[in-house]
Amino acid sequence: MGLLDSMLGQVLGGSQGGQGDLAGALGGLLGNSGGPEGLGGLVSKFEQAGLGDVIGSWIGKGENAPVSGGQLNEVLGSDAVSAIAGKLGISPGMLLPMLATLLPSLIDRLTPNGQIPEQGVGTNEELLSSLSGLLQKR
Repeated sequence: MGLLDSMLGQVLGGSQGGQGDLAGALGGLLGNSGGPEGLGGLVSKFEQAGLGDVIGSWIGKGENAPVSGGQLNEVLGSDAVSAIAGKLGISPGMLLPMLATLLPSLIDRLTPNGQIPEQGVGTNEELLSSLSGLLQKR
């Protein structure tokens, strides 16, 4: 995954501030930063796009099904993808492969009991901690 690692390095700049930016952007996507839908809303979007089994595998126990950047663009919508990319200072074309790699593991990690937590997926600090743990495994 050399290319992905390189792109992540560019976005994160090797600093926790960069990870914080990424956690903030993902927190907005998952509903941690005032987003009204949260993880449950993201599940609904996947289901509407015919990909409920994909995100279900990330939440449930067992192997995480892969997702492509194109599928994520379809689920999230190009406006949301562009907004997240803009927050990170990268192009949507750079963002989508990163999200396709990070989201399955991140959502899996945020749902350790195989279901969406009633209180949501936590604060941006908790999201940053989960994200840091994933990135250290690379």
